[in-house]
Amino acid sequence: NKNGEEMEDAYDIIVLNDDEGNEIEFLHLEDLEVDGSTYYVLLPVDEAENEEGEAEAVILKLTKDEDGEDMLMDIEDDEEWEKVADAWEEMQDDEDDEEE
Repeated sequence: NKNGEEMEDAYDIIVLNDDEGNEIEFLHLEDLEVDGSTYYVLLPVDEAENEEGEAEAVILKLTKDEDGEDMLMDIEDDEEWEKVADAWEEMQDDEDDEEE
């Protein structure tokens, strides 16, 4: 592994619009299944390229809009957020264990 240089090639890029309508590119790191819902763990590409420190991953919930199209939305519920964040941390821990 070449210290993250190849990282972006390994992940799908998802483009989302923020509140101001700006397009932001994210690396799609992982899907999480929690309580029957699917969540995407995303990392902003701009931050991934930033070498200083740990970029902050974003977790969004996969839902459907009125037209039945997939859409990603923020997790509004604190309890739900905790569950998903815990599941993500567990996955991270499992991956760390495998590497040793």
